[in-house]
Amino acid sequence: MSEPASISLGIAGRYAQALFELAKDGKALKALETDADALGEALAASPELREVIASPVVTREEQARAIAAVGEKLGLSALTANTLALMAGNRRLFVLPHLVANLKARIADEKGEVTAEVTSAAKLTAAQSKKLAETLKAKIGKTVKLNTTVDETLIGGLIVKLGSTMIDTSVKSKLASLQNAMKEVG
Repeated sequence: MSEPASISLGIAGRYAQALFELAKDGKALKALETDADALGEALAASPELREVIASPVVTREEQARAIAAVGEKLGLSALTANTLALMAGNRRLFVLPHLVANLKARIADEKGEVTAEVTSAAKLTAAQSKKLAETLKAKIGKTVKLNTTVDETLIGGLIVKLGSTMIDTSVKSKLASLQNAMKEVG
């Protein structure tokens, strides 16, 4: 990991820990989870927001006004909005994506959940998602939350990443494996 990335993760971790502990003490974890989800979706959907929080050209005051407007638009809790204002005042908004990821991980851990990254060739139906979550829960003994994406290049099957474990049942990987075996033979 590069040094700047390590520093960003450290900064985000400290803010996330403080925000998480304050929300936990105030019995506001559900609101914090909603805020983290909303911020994550806003960051994913808006390149302009990502630019504002990362740009050194944008002044501290402009960042503070922008993040306050975003917080108001998303209906963030006072605790989260105040934390974002503090981060803007300290020029630390550039770590916001890391903060959101850290908060989601802490909340999931508190709830006894794990997140599985699932990539499929076609969108999973609700029944398929439920069955996969139940199968993974039976395997690891914790509630599994699925984060699904679609990659049509897989042709068929799934790639499931759960912690450090990866299960690849995609047709694409089976074809690649067959191709390698054929190279060895001929």
